[in-house]
Amino acid sequence: MKNQMLLLFTLLFYTSHSFSQGPEITSWLQNTTETGSYYTNGNSNTISNGVLVNCQQVEYTNDFVYVTTEGVPSYPTGPFLDGNPSQSQAQGSIYKLPLNPQPNNGAPTATTMGTIGIFINGVSLYDYRDGVAWNPNTNALCGGPGNQPCPGGPMANMDWNRDAIPAEMDGFDCSKGHPAMGQYHHHQNPSAFDLDLNVVSTVCNLYDAEGLYAIDVNEHSPLLGYAYDGYPIYGAYGYANQDGSGGIVRIKSSYQLQNITTRPGGPDVGQVITTTGPNGGQQELFLGYFREDYEYVSHAEEDYLDEHNGRACVTPEYPNGTYAYFCTVDENHNSAYPYAVGPTFYGVYSNASVNNVPGATTIYTPPTTGLNNGFKSLRFDVFPNPSMDLIAIQANGIVKEKILVELFSSTGQLVRNTEITPGRTIAYFDVQTLHQGAYSVRVSCGESIKNFKVIR
Repeated sequence: MKNQMLLLFTLLFYTSHSFSQGPEITSWLQNTTETGSYYTNGNSNTISNGVLVNCQQVEYTNDFVYVTTEGVPSYPTGPFLDGNPSQSQAQGSIYKLPLNPQPNNGAPTATTMGTIGIFINGVSLYDYRDGVAWNPNTNALCGGPGNQPCPGGPMANMDWNRDAIPAEMDGFDCSKGHPAMGQYHHHQNPSAFDLDLNVVSTVCNLYDAEGLYAIDVNEHSPLLGYAYDGYPIYGAYGYANQDGSGGIVRIKSSYQLQNITTRPGGPDVGQVITTTGPNGGQQELFLGYFREDYEYVSHAEEDYLDEHNGRACVTPEYPNGTYAYFCTVDENHNSAYPYAVGPTFYGVYSNASVNNVPGATTIYTPPTTGLNNGFKSLRFDVFPNPSMDLIAIQANGIVKEKILVELFSSTGQLVRNTEITPGRTIAYFDVQTLHQGAYSVRVSCGESIKNFKVIR
């Protein structure tokens, strides 16, 4: 039944999108003026990196879309408290993605180290791994800083491959990202740690940042990007049923930890080893430390995903249906394996990173009118209220157009103003020097305005 539904969706999708500018072309956040920023360890003030954020150009043919990007987000990056010396650096990348992706009817293609997808802000998506694995010949970790190389080199697949999310927790910034040789990337749902229902990292306490979007449990999560096979990637929430009915629910991974105490050819669960490198010391190899600690368990419920972490379904951007991946989280909004795409691709895969764009393309220019339609659907939280020293204005969803944020006194006098730029989610007002009393916050995009009352 699922395959029949997907076939129908695919036929309808081709009919409606083959000769129009679909979301594969129009969803990218484009920018040619704004530059990024970063934190350094011990300094809560951001520093400009001078690199253009988001995507710089989108071009397309009948068959492919080409996205040019430096790979740097508009939200601040860093610091990386695991000793990673890198910062987010300009990549000068070009990605080529199919406009009509095809299911892979043969043996599934495994995801690999490095980029396997692109978020709409041009930032890379990596899969679960970080290049560290278990070498049974030496009974020690291999690959990564401070370890001996793995047999077969860094791209070799070992029996026990480390899961980057729990193993590298200290190395993620507040936005749940980090760089590899200057390439900033996410392995997981790109929403800030401090927005999770159970906050598992303290990095946001000093180095406040955001993410590509903020989870709204009442709305279908936005389109976040595309995998290398051309299929879309969504956030954590979607329609309960594949046909778009049933309300909004958390879309769930079908992977779970195995009930094991030993790992054949690998270390025992709970074994403690001594590691080297920047943060060397005692390391417990807990259940969930390696990707192979998980097993796939099929579910009949439609809000559970398949072995690729996706499903055939209706989404807001694809009302006729598509196959889509989801950035899975648990009930506390903490990242849930396999996090986004994987461990195999659903569609026909090809390396989407290319060196140039062919000459016969059409450049997509975003419209300059009607942009506030997305703003109208955004929900904003203003907190804390009452406030002692700081007021935060949080957009729930993805900000795709520049939003003006203003703070007015009870007499209507403008006392503070700032902006939320595309690809960011939050703005702040320092109100420590303001008189106590009632104020109003106005957020606007063009002629669309939303007002909120706050108390200082």
